[in-house]
Amino acid sequence: MAQTSPKRVSYEDPVRVDARHYKVDLEDDKVRVLRCRYGAGERSAMHGHPESIAIFLNDARFRFTYPDGRTEERRASRGEVMRSPEGEHLPENLTDTPLEVIIIELKS
Repeated sequence: MAQTSPKRVSYEDPVRVDARHYKVDLEDDKVRVLRCRYGAGERSAMHGHPESIAIFLNDARFRFTYPDGRTEERRASRGEVMRSPEGEHLPENLTDTPLEVIIIELKS
């Protein structure tokens, strides 16, 4: 019996909707590596990522707003690594210092 692939959710690409904050550093058939930089107090547009790994390059305090209006405030320390499921959010830097993170998007 043939296996079916899980259905991929459609969402806005951060590089397309927010090129000011997102840049592709590397892309191949397995991963896409994004460099994300937000200035003090800056926010993005609603966008999504496939399952991803985030590596924080500095201490961060940020808020995610989700499509349903729910919000979640988070903190990360410099060097911290977080795994994130596929989904949409609108990020906002809640500090008065820049936020920089490397996002490794996993491809199926």
